[in-house]
Amino acid sequence: MKFTQKLGATLTVTASLTCAGVAQAATTITIATVNNADMIVMEHLSSQFEAQNPDIKLHWVTLEENVLRQRVTTDIATHSGQLDLITVGVYEVPIWGKLGWLSPFTDLPASYNAGDLLSPIRSALTIDGKLDAVPFYGESTFTIYRTDLFRARNLTMPAHPTWSQIADLAGKVGDPGHGVYGICLRGKPGWGENMGPVADMANSFGGRFFDMKWNPQFTSAPWKQAVNFYVKLLHDSGPPGVVSNGYNETLALFASGKCAMWVDATVSASFLDNPSQSKVAGHVGYAATPYQTTAVGSHWLWAWTLAVPKTSRKADAAKRFAIWATSPAYIALVAKTNGWGSVPPGTRTSTYQNADYLKAAPYAPAVLAAMQSADPTHPVDQPVPYTGISYVGIPEWQDIGTDVGQQIAAALSGQESVDAALKQAQDDTVRAMTQGGYLR
Repeated sequence: MKFTQKLGATLTVTASLTCAGVAQAATTITIATVNNADMIVMEHLSSQFEAQNPDIKLHWVTLEENVLRQRVTTDIATHSGQLDLITVGVYEVPIWGKLGWLSPFTDLPASYNAGDLLSPIRSALTIDGKLDAVPFYGESTFTIYRTDLFRARNLTMPAHPTWSQIADLAGKVGDPGHGVYGICLRGKPGWGENMGPVADMANSFGGRFFDMKWNPQFTSAPWKQAVNFYVKLLHDSGPPGVVSNGYNETLALFASGKCAMWVDATVSASFLDNPSQSKVAGHVGYAATPYQTTAVGSHWLWAWTLAVPKTSRKADAAKRFAIWATSPAYIALVAKTNGWGSVPPGTRTSTYQNADYLKAAPYAPAVLAAMQSADPTHPVDQPVPYTGISYVGIPEWQDIGTDVGQQIAAALSGQESVDAALKQAQDDTVRAMTQGGYLR
């Protein structure tokens, strides 16, 4: 991986003059974040933080998800210290925290109310008794569908659909001649892109990434069944060019009325139900994530968090902003500015006890139920040596997951068969796990 963007110039200390003519230092912190809509709102509202904290200036590096992961990993692994605040997930925090690469959030102010953080998310971010990152939003997955299209065709979405039922419905509800596809799923390769839904699908078919001796399982019957199902489903009922579609592209497709169904992150609901952002607002329903033979591991648990690398020379300033952006006060600010339906979900118990939020977000109980039933410590319905549902909590996973995702994308695009793609994924993963010392 290469880190080519020059960020050093943004890490300067600028001077401002007080009215008395005395120079004071304004610390500029560089924040790397993902280009998801919630983070864009955070960047927009951050001017209020700067107004309240004139000694801190914010410089934003906003990147597509795959690029963000590469840049952040390179910066922290090489200890370059170019980034002061990073957006990372629940995959990275336990690994990097144990390596001592993150600066823990200690002595949080009482107003932050750390005890209000949802237990599954707080547990995932607590390493050796210390909170190593603070959660910006949390999510699981569910089935998103167009209620108007289902009603027009006299179709009913089961509360807990199987993947077979989803495939049947996709063939009936789609209208590709008029630009409406039966189902949209991520196809862009990446361990945090296509491997998210594909892994959950494989889990629900009875698969697992590794057995108890760390032998890869990509050529097992459940993985072959799941990936063949995924490829056929998208060929039969998905949009064209799906290999180019990651989360943001698929969200845009659904919001513009191009998809009858979508299985993806629960965080999507607030945008799809917002008339200013979605053409289908008011016509969106939600059901549980599909499963096939088991619901265990059929839906992920994820959070995008803000963390401070130990290499940052501006840790105090970076933590002040992170605490502000993940506090109850920030949630109230988003509610006041954009409405309760737009607040970052999945982080605080109080959000799900707030009557205004529940009124604005009728999907909230389904989101909370999905998050609370997703257990990364029991990710599949078989014994495994790892934690994580749509990922494996080991440092090697970023490269392994991305490689497997590329092989599956090649099968989806027709460049190779599913069997050939999974055989290559198996061979590559055996090699990586041998080099990592897991296999002998």
